[in-house]
Amino acid sequence: MSPVESGMDHSQQTQQVAQTRLLAIVAFLLVAFALRQTYAVTMPLAAAFVVIAAVWPVKPWLQRYVPETLSNIGTILALLAVLAAFAGAISFSVAQIGQAFSENSEKLQQLYERVSAWVQSWGGSIGGVGGYGRMIDFAQQALTSVYNIIAYIGVIGVLVAFGLPEVTLLRKKIGQQLGGRERRELVDAVDSTAVKIRQYLWVATLTSTITGVATLVWSLVLGLDLAMVWALLNFLLNYIPVIGNIIGILPPTLYAIMQYDGWTMPAIAFLGFSAIQIVISNVITPMLQSQRLSLTPMAVLVSLSVWTWIWGIAGAFIAVPLTSALIILCQHFPSVRWIATLLSDDQAESAASPEESEMAARRSA
Repeated sequence: MSPVESGMDHSQQTQQVAQTRLLAIVAFLLVAFALRQTYAVTMPLAAAFVVIAAVWPVKPWLQRYVPETLSNIGTILALLAVLAAFAGAISFSVAQIGQAFSENSEKLQQLYERVSAWVQSWGGSIGGVGGYGRMIDFAQQALTSVYNIIAYIGVIGVLVAFGLPEVTLLRKKIGQQLGGRERRELVDAVDSTAVKIRQYLWVATLTSTITGVATLVWSLVLGLDLAMVWALLNFLLNYIPVIGNIIGILPPTLYAIMQYDGWTMPAIAFLGFSAIQIVISNVITPMLQSQRLSLTPMAVLVSLSVWTWIWGIAGAFIAVPLTSALIILCQHFPSVRWIATLLSDDQAESAASPEESEMAARRSA
């Protein structure tokens, strides 16, 4: 082949790759818009997938001691109890926070006016005319969104209750329809996704518990009212990477400003809550995660932004496990493998978890 023909072939290949990637981006945008418009259906389905992946190991463990039917019932009941507790924690926290700030609305407005006057003295503005009213409207919309999540938790529970017993049958049906290699690749992708989701949720639950306990202790030390509420709030928000850590600092600090005279105690409260979040998010979480999530920090922020835009607060809670699942699926298709390369952490790929190593050993056997 002449150098000219070789150069033309290389140019055509480059053009084909560019076209393929452009089509992948367009397809992603179309899917994102479709998911946004079908929130009421697709969000509960995605959340149910995450939940089933997280609790699946409970079922085979129970099957060692009881029949399959009883293991299904036991797993579903345990899961529904967890979902009910999660919904109750959200409802209790939101109700208590809403009532607390409603009872102190005059102090809150005075605080807003003081801060607004201070900003204006420096030539700035934090909302202009009607700024306080818009802030209250935004807070009410946020609370409404949270209550909508509580309603959807019931839908998710129903989907999981009906979907969990079907997993084994579905795997058998897929195995009958696909060839040996295709079946192994699909099973490998699903199993790897489930492992990543369980790892993430395990670490998130552990760090959320540590955050909640630390917040409770610090609130009690300061004598801050609603200590249990701030603990529950930070426990829940810690499931949202980065943004949840920041948001968790604001309500207790704002309440401390209304509870105490002067700025000394609120400043101490702010520093303490900030220190808790910094230590947990920058020291404890990376140590426990051990780079197994396979997501770069930028990928976490981008995924959080995208899924929040698509499904709101609910999307923020499941953004990381869904993105991790997307990366694993992209790794099994050459045409979109570049997406996995961009989003994944190369160092994390070399550090396989024990569960992943066991799956790799089974495939090579």
